[in-house]
Amino acid sequence: MYLADGWKDYEIIDAGNDEKLERWGDALLLRPDPQAIWPMKQAKNVDAHYIRSSAGGGNWNFYRRLPESWIISYKDLRFIVRPTGFKHTGLFPEQAINWDFMRETVENHRKITGRPFRVLNLFAYTGGATCALAAAGAEVVHVDAAKGMVSWAKSNLAESGLSDRPVRFIVDDVMKFVQREKRRGREYEGILMDPPSYGRGPDGEMWRIENGLFPLVSQCVDLLSNDAGFFIINSYTTGLAPSVLKNVLKIALGNRGGKIEAQEIGIPITNNSLVLPCGCTARWYREPIK
Repeated sequence: MYLADGWKDYEIIDAGNDEKLERWGDALLLRPDPQAIWPMKQAKNVDAHYIRSSAGGGNWNFYRRLPESWIISYKDLRFIVRPTGFKHTGLFPEQAINWDFMRETVENHRKITGRPFRVLNLFAYTGGATCALAAAGAEVVHVDAAKGMVSWAKSNLAESGLSDRPVRFIVDDVMKFVQREKRRGREYEGILMDPPSYGRGPDGEMWRIENGLFPLVSQCVDLLSNDAGFFIINSYTTGLAPSVLKNVLKIALGNRGGKIEAQEIGIPITNNSLVLPCGCTARWYREPIK
């Protein structure tokens, strides 16, 4: 399991009873988590609690007045977080383990080759990975179907002092964009995708990970340059094992060489010796061509 254990502004204090108690800066939030099926003592001093509705969705109960949004840091990066109406805060802290991996890859590639490192970030959400890649010196194309999430990502980039970096923000259906990039003959040294279980594009395009993942990966492989450094797939879909993502990469990447790894991602729980699983990731990677 990959452990995202480098945080100072975030922690999972406790988990259980299908919930997790988190510290986001100075705020304590209690949110649902279907993986935490063991018991947990009653959470204390909670600032806000997201309660699911039997009819679907849910709402926040606030026990202390919180700002609409606030800033947390990871190393030299700064992110805007806020409790949203769909339980999320705008950041997936477990992805810090991939941010570190990609930053090291980009920095080593640029040092050895002296060439640009271009990354295509699909389903890019609020840009945690985009900020990390930009900080490492990568040229990033950030694609997401939700205009509001892309706007949030631009704000995160600015908050991290990276507004001047070569980042393109695109609001589009990811498959349509990838197909256009193929026709244009574009190439990338890194590709990252964080697909949802299901969703819709800006023009109502339907996405289901079981049907759409392999066709999308197959299209993306054609965008990799000869000295590409990584291809990463993340998944939060319950029941989709890391080995499934690994198999997708094995079949799609064929004889390109390199290494393929797949693991769960987890975050240590402060109050005990447990680790809360937070989805899985698969990586294809290799050393840059010298």
